[in-house]
Amino acid sequence: MELELTRTYFAGGCNGSIYCGGFFICHTIELPWKDNERSTSCIPEGRYELKKRYSPKFKWHLLVKDVPGRSVILIHPANDALKELRGCIAPVCTVTAEGKGLLSKNALTRLLAVAYAGLQKEPIFLIIKSEPL
Repeated sequence: MELELTRTYFAGGCNGSIYCGGFFICHTIELPWKDNERSTSCIPEGRYELKKRYSPKFKWHLLVKDVPGRSVILIHPANDALKELRGCIAPVCTVTAEGKGLLSKNALTRLLAVAYAGLQKEPIFLIIKSEPL
């Protein structure tokens, strides 16, 4: 199964949308692109395997595996990329500005429902690409 994240780059952060089989799941926010610099940049475009993960801080969420030069990149709730993210991806229901959104926990719930159902059958991959001009 593949999820597709199409992102648009801005100075204040990246905004994107995740689709599965052409169906919209949620929007996303991320840090701006800063050459894949740890804790201050979004991750590079590419294809990444996703795994189910639990932590006391975020509860159930997703781990983005094998990101070049990075570790522990997660998909977890956040509504302000610059204040709450360190390279991770946050699902949101509504994008309000560059790298900002609303109702992240609700969006994560929707994303996890799709991802966890898919993981019962096969590996899941996230394909990250740019919004075409």
